[in-house]
Amino acid sequence: MIKFFKILLPLLIGILFIYLSVKDTTSSDRETIYQAVKNADYRFVFLSLCMGLLSHFSRAYRWNFMLHPMGYRPKLINNVLAIFITYIANLGVPRSGEFFRATVMKTYENIPFEKSFGTIIAERMVDLIMLFLVIGIALLLQFEFIISFLEKQHFNPTTLIISLVLLGFSLWILIKQLKKSSSVLAKKILGLIEGLTEGILTLVKMPKKWAYLFHTFLIWGLYVFMFYVVKLALPETFDLPFEALLIGFIVGAITISATNGGIGIYPFSVSLVLVSYGISKESSLAFGWIMWTAQTVMVIVFGSLSFFILPLINRKK
Repeated sequence: MIKFFKILLPLLIGILFIYLSVKDTTSSDRETIYQAVKNADYRFVFLSLCMGLLSHFSRAYRWNFMLHPMGYRPKLINNVLAIFITYIANLGVPRSGEFFRATVMKTYENIPFEKSFGTIIAERMVDLIMLFLVIGIALLLQFEFIISFLEKQHFNPTTLIISLVLLGFSLWILIKQLKKSSSVLAKKILGLIEGLTEGILTLVKMPKKWAYLFHTFLIWGLYVFMFYVVKLALPETFDLPFEALLIGFIVGAITISATNGGIGIYPFSVSLVLVSYGISKESSLAFGWIMWTAQTVMVIVFGSLSFFILPLINRKK
């Protein structure tokens, strides 16, 4: 049952959104989508992929800024390969990649799992802050459009805020109870929490904060522009304003973790935004599928290679 919820349920959700994408399309519409994908200018898609690869290398390099203050100096190539493994693992089981990444560092760099995992959690927190920053910029640029779009999708921000507050309160109660317990399991969980805390605190302790900040903005700048340049691949999206694509990027970033690598839901959600800006449904879906397929193929190719390369370059370990 747990395996069902972790693997099959997200896939079923993805299939549902694929169905929603095509259920109202005629054979003529599907032919139009096919022709749009077929005739796209893939030079810009290739440029987008290059930006994606560069963002992964930057993320791998930035990771050392958190690991060095803890006394660990992993090889950059191991960081890079671990990150590619993260993304391909997430295609199979959402959010499992972070565990694989920490396991790789434990296996090949002898970094305790809880410490490297703590830095990964800290990294995800930084990513969340950056996503909120991008959302803030989008709100400033397109406030009325965003509110109108969310209302049409029946999104209730109050429910989300209340849920987050309740979750935080529940975690606080759980930690207090664990501290009172003398059981072996409670001590193991507390040890894991302490390791995670140390990883998160490295953000404060790290000596190269400005370099870390630079790479953070570089990574997210590359994320935004790898999405933006794909608009140049299709004639109908060629003149879309930056603000429209920024909102499309945000929606895609939020929905991509809902299913395995965003299958189904990513193209569908991005197309909703583009349609709201007057782009035809066919071209909007073509854009979403080109963007998603390019990213997914990159992850599968480099993620698969990473599983083979890691043992080869670490044969002495």
